[in-house]
Amino acid sequence: MKRKGTGPDGLVIVDKPEGITSHGVVAKMRWLAGTRKVGHAGTLDPMATGVLVIGVERATRLLGHLMLTAKTYEATVRLGQTTVTDDREGEVTASTPAQGVTREAIDAGIAALTGEIMQVPSKVSAIKIDGKRSYARVREGEDFELAARPTTIHSFTVHEQRAAVAGDGTPVIDLDVTVECSSGTYIRALARDLGAGLGVGGHLTALRRTKVGPYGVESARTLEQLEAAVTGEPAAPLEVLPIAQAAAAAFPRWDLDEDSAQKLSHGARLKAPGLGVDGPIAVFGPDGRFLALVEEKGGQAKPVAVFVG
Repeated sequence: MKRKGTGPDGLVIVDKPEGITSHGVVAKMRWLAGTRKVGHAGTLDPMATGVLVIGVERATRLLGHLMLTAKTYEATVRLGQTTVTDDREGEVTASTPAQGVTREAIDAGIAALTGEIMQVPSKVSAIKIDGKRSYARVREGEDFELAARPTTIHSFTVHEQRAAVAGDGTPVIDLDVTVECSSGTYIRALARDLGAGLGVGGHLTALRRTKVGPYGVESARTLEQLEAAVTGEPAAPLEVLPIAQAAAAAFPRWDLDEDSAQKLSHGARLKAPGLGVDGPIAVFGPDGRFLALVEEKGGQAKPVAVFVG
């Protein structure tokens, strides 16, 4: 049954379940919102759960800018085994007993992976190489290398360390960790590189994203909760975080007077507000209406996305 969307445009913070792709969540949200204009910021693998930011209608134009914000993950890293996908869903390619790895060595390995680092993404990532996804090349058996790219690990914290035995009998160590990082970080690659640095190999066995920018899992809703709300009695339109609130939460705010707001809405360039921030600034009119995202460039407020006019 098709639904007719009647709600305003905005963001929906979804708690993605395991076993579904981010594109699968978008397809479900299109049905719930009654529109095809739905997108997501920051892909989560099918194995991963947690915060997936969904944009509906005009809010889809915010998504590319939201993807640049910091993210927080809770994960479990297994030391002692390497897999072809750097996570538990891939075939084990090497096993090395890890019971001799000390906590001091683990802490040193984590310290080496904290701060500004160069990271080689997992080959089963969605990175495009000559227009083709990396994971598709892996499936077709291609042999290729991905270039390292800069990323920032703000913090990498171990909460618990457990001895375990893998399915093939290998003694392994499981680490429950929290990672706060910049956009573009691959947590699977962190697990792989930590294990490689310790000489025993490593991969990811669990991953949950708990925060994207200002949006945390505590405010997220499951697909079941969202569907129950829009298909219940009485049925209600999909509830979204209005675009003005979403922008105010995610970006520095600049409030204009009526004259400046009129000029901006008619395409005129304004003098930069002098906030000294690197990245988008959310611009609001005197009535609280969200007008645009701008960046400070050469003393001017350069529009990057205009929502009025």
